[in-house]
Amino acid sequence: MKKKELVYREILYQALENGNKRLTQKRLAEDLHISLSTVNNALAPIKGMGAVRIDPRSFDVVNPQKILYYWASIRNLEKDIIYKTRVDRNVSEIEKSMPSRVVFGGYSAYKFRFNDVPADYSEVYVYADTLEEIKKRFPESKNPSNLFVLKKGFEEMTLANIFVDLWNMKEWYAKDFIEGIEKRLKI
Repeated sequence: MKKKELVYREILYQALENGNKRLTQKRLAEDLHISLSTVNNALAPIKGMGAVRIDPRSFDVVNPQKILYYWASIRNLEKDIIYKTRVDRNVSEIEKSMPSRVVFGGYSAYKFRFNDVPADYSEVYVYADTLEEIKKRFPESKNPSNLFVLKKGFEEMTLANIFVDLWNMKEWYAKDFIEGIEKRLKI
């Protein structure tokens, strides 16, 4: 995930989950361990579309929906995949066999967050900071992949991150999950 995407992720987390719509660029840069110029550059396109209003010392999130859809449109999920393989087990077994330090993404993240699934799914997406244990448990396979590991840059999944990941998944049932999360986000 690009650094500017981490900015959108944090802005949306603060606005949608914490109800905090007034933020500072300096605080975002400190919290995310990135430069102030990266935060500033990330804000430029969403300012231009009226999603944030920037004051000299802070900025206000005016339209989180615009930020969410903008992030979804620029996200390249495929590019962030660091390992993929075929696992000949059902999704629940794959999920239960994951190392404890992974963060579930996509369909699994939705399932665990809402204790619900709008459709059956057959792919598992996880974020991990190391592949060693995953490769031991799920060896490489040349068959069509159903386990996808993405580079981890955070410790827990946010609603916006789940939405953006689902938006970028190509399976036909991703639409059902997107509709489900849109209702929960009330957007």
